[in-house]
Amino acid sequence: MRPTGAKCLYVFGHGAGAGMSHSFMEGCSVRLAERGVATFRYQFPYTESGRKLPNPAPILVKTVRSAAAEAARLAPDLPLVAGGKSMGGRMTSTAASTQALPGVLGLAFFGFPLHAPGRDSADRGAHLATVGLPMLFLQGTRDKLANLELLAPLLEGVTPRPTLHIVEDADHGFHVPKRSGRTDDQVLDALCDTFALWALSLL
Repeated sequence: MRPTGAKCLYVFGHGAGAGMSHSFMEGCSVRLAERGVATFRYQFPYTESGRKLPNPAPILVKTVRSAAAEAARLAPDLPLVAGGKSMGGRMTSTAASTQALPGVLGLAFFGFPLHAPGRDSADRGAHLATVGLPMLFLQGTRDKLANLELLAPLLEGVTPRPTLHIVEDADHGFHVPKRSGRTDDQVLDALCDTFALWALSLL
């Protein structure tokens, strides 16, 4: 999805339980386009073939690399940012930690999945120290896949220092309860505002 006057392109991987056409993915893409950020969404092989169980990590990482290369081919004039929702983001950072993704200026994550629900650990984030790129983490305070008391100190040890944007009352899907005084759409608007400002600051 490329708006007129796009300033950069986000290579946008989906989460483990939903493909690139999920309402969250589409909602973010539309909002980012309104803010001058093009998006390139893609499917991991297991989703494309209609299966529910994610592929082994090496295949997911290879898919990230292929997607970044194809995005660069389709829009050679646009700087790249990469990442995704949940698993799509973690597979992108995993790929970038072992070998640079050509043309990618930074990584951005909509709900980084640091651990499984109820199994608090920072082990899945150890690779972030070797990414070496600016990173943006958009995280909800009710996210059961990312204990902020583990994520925040982990990021403090990463260079360059990542940006951690915390969304009060949001869960892993960025849903908020009515008592928050906000709607999910308002939360998504604010997320995309933050994303666009961060991405454009890299240019």
